[in-house]
Formats: sequence, structure tokens, C-alpha cells
Amino acid sequence: MKITLLVVGKTTDSRLQSLIDDYAQRLTHYVPFEIQVIPELRNAKSLSENQIKEQEGIEILRKITPSMDVLLLDEHGVERRSIEFADWLQKKMSAGRDLLFIIGGAYGFSPAVYERANGKLSLSQMTFSHQMIRLLFVEQAYRAMTILRGEPYHHE
Repeated sequence: MKITLLVVGKTTDSRLQSLIDDYAQRLTHYVPFEIQVIPELRNAKSLSENQIKEQEGIEILRKITPSMDVLLLDEHGVERRSIEFADWLQKKMSAGRDLLFIIGGAYGFSPAVYERANGKLSLSQMTFSHQMIRLLFVEQAYRAMTILRGEPYHHE
């Protein structure tokens, strides 16, 4: 079982990237984990929001295999407390399927990506930049692993 975070566009803030890399490295001590980046569209300024979502959706769908459990990080997804997320993640990992979490582009996901997804997860009711959500996700995934192992990172 492997966890992958698929993102659209690279992280341009080196300070955020450093923190993302730190938590991603910590996470690999518990579970195989990687971040995959789909490059931003080159001609995005000449496209409508729907065209951008459709083209990004095509690239996202190319990365998905039939055996993956696909979860979109989406503002309309289910919110969980950290302990609840850890329990949920444990159940998903016990099923043995690879988990693919996806952070879409600035305009969200295409209908085809929503149709393929197995679920949606929201990290907050607040809006964050797509680059900050990457950091929040890897930190919460790491936190979940420490909760599951009973390690002293999380305090409740």
C-alpha cells in the first residue's frame, strides 16, 4: 500500500517546499509516500476556467490506475479531526489499496475527475492557497501516522 499526493503545478515558494519536503520525508518512515506534480498548462491564459479544468482533468486521469482509491482534497469534502483522519486512514490502509490524494488546480476538478473519485476530503472550511494545502496535507498525514503508532507528536 502506497500513498501518493498528486498536485497540479509546482510549489513556487521555496520556504513552503522545504517544509513540504520535511514532512514528506518524515512520512516515508511509516508508509511509502510520494508527491507527483502535473505541470501547469502552458496556454492557460487563452483558456476558459472550464477548459482549464477539462485539460487538467485529462492529465489527472492519466495518473490514476484502476486499483487506486482516489480522494480529492475539495472544499465540499468531509472534514475530520486529526484522530478521526488517522482512524479513517488506518481503515483505508488495511484495505490494501494504494491511496491517491489529489489537489487540483485553481479552478477545481473537471466533472470526469469527480466521477472517478472515491471520496472527497476537506482540510478546513477556510480557503487556503493550493501550495499551502500541500503542506497542511503532508503534515496531517504525518500526524495521522504518529497517532496510529502512539508517538508523542499529537496532543489531545
